[in-house]
Amino acid sequence: MFANEIEDYVLTEQVGHLGIITLNRPRALNALNVEMVRSIARAIEQWDGECDVDAILLRSGSSRAFCAGGDVRAIGTLSNSNARIAMGREFFGEEFALNQRINRLKKPFISLIDGVAMGGGLGISLHGSHRVVSENVKMGMPENLIGYFPDVGATWFLNRCPGHLGRFLALTGTNSQTEDAIFSGFATHHVPASSFQSLESDLVADSRLNHGAVDSIIRRHCASIKESAFEEKMDQINEIFGQDTFEAMLCTLEKAAAACAWFATAHETIMRSAPTSLHVTWKRMVEGRNKSIETILRDDYRVALRMVAREDFAEGIRAVLVDKDHAPKWKPGNLIDVNENGVEAFLKPLGASTDIAAEDLQMNTA
Repeated sequence: MFANEIEDYVLTEQVGHLGIITLNRPRALNALNVEMVRSIARAIEQWDGECDVDAILLRSGSSRAFCAGGDVRAIGTLSNSNARIAMGREFFGEEFALNQRINRLKKPFISLIDGVAMGGGLGISLHGSHRVVSENVKMGMPENLIGYFPDVGATWFLNRCPGHLGRFLALTGTNSQTEDAIFSGFATHHVPASSFQSLESDLVADSRLNHGAVDSIIRRHCASIKESAFEEKMDQINEIFGQDTFEAMLCTLEKAAAACAWFATAHETIMRSAPTSLHVTWKRMVEGRNKSIETILRDDYRVALRMVAREDFAEGIRAVLVDKDHAPKWKPGNLIDVNENGVEAFLKPLGASTDIAAEDLQMNTA
């Protein structure tokens, strides 16, 4: 066994035929900065080309959190919009390239998810082949609450949830517990946190870690789960979030909220979110249903740079992550005042010197 500390916050080692990446930034709940993204990407690129590494495992060094997402606070606290764009261009370009590399990886990519997993934490795990969750997991994409949007290819994996559950999750940011993660498809297996170490040991001991072998090993450690709250409410979720327009969806949700506390909470969350972010998220989910991961990530990049330049993003970071008063003042403040042409503009090419294409994301489309 050998270990290599590529960065303080990312540790890597190869044990047997398994390459292991450990997120090691516990004070920030393993929030990703650009150096961490680069370290993870280098390890994956190296092991993807090595014959003696059959599979890659991603884990957290802390039981408190798997990964709380990208370090958007570092971007959002910059007072100058041009500075936010510059930092966003560097971070999102490399983060989305990593998401795509994991999505297209042919070797088994196993994430052991224990604790909080939000935003960018889902980007580095849900694109992989094996997503193992503990009983402590808390997963979600709450970006609309900070004046941003569900990025990291979320349009791709949310549209693979049953029915219109993905639209519900994208717009409300509702947290998924263990049983919800299994039902939605976020997770492929449930293994108790106390069994993570023995699972890892079995993976290390195996002489050949192809997809079938990895799946068989994980299943030996799986535990049963209860029924998901999402599953119980799928008929209503489909009726509400399967509407043809955002306005029709909101009207239907308002009616459901009057009769059901669960949907009342969803409605209340939407009404606290940034109006522009919600409209952009709806458009992304509806129009991105059958798009490739490459196209989705390209569009994510375009939207991301435009989002971080806006006052809403800086205000959302202030209200939720800095002052924590949870009282952002959005511009515009009402859903009805969001300009449709303005929503369309988020997805337009950025220009030859700024836009990103498949080759810029170093995408392997084979």
